[in-house]
Amino acid sequence: MWEEKNNTLYKKFEFKNFSEAFAFMARVALEAEKMDHHPLWTNVYNKVEIWLSTHDAGDMVTDKDHKLAAKIDQLIS
Repeated sequence: MWEEKNNTLYKKFEFKNFSEAFAFMARVALEAEKMDHHPLWTNVYNKVEIWLSTHDAGDMVTDKDHKLAAKIDQLIS
């Protein structure tokens, strides 16, 4: 479940290994590029953390962030 904190939507994902985490990031990157909405994220081995906010809206959470979060969730379903 996405958590709203510090003017961002945040979620941590954990995978079996680095390859699965990296493949997930590649899929997210394709969706983000289509939306022209790019996340702040980190990856360490099998963990990916994502923070979403809309820079054009003063780094606040907007509908655009919720839409990307929903698309990201669909990638792991």
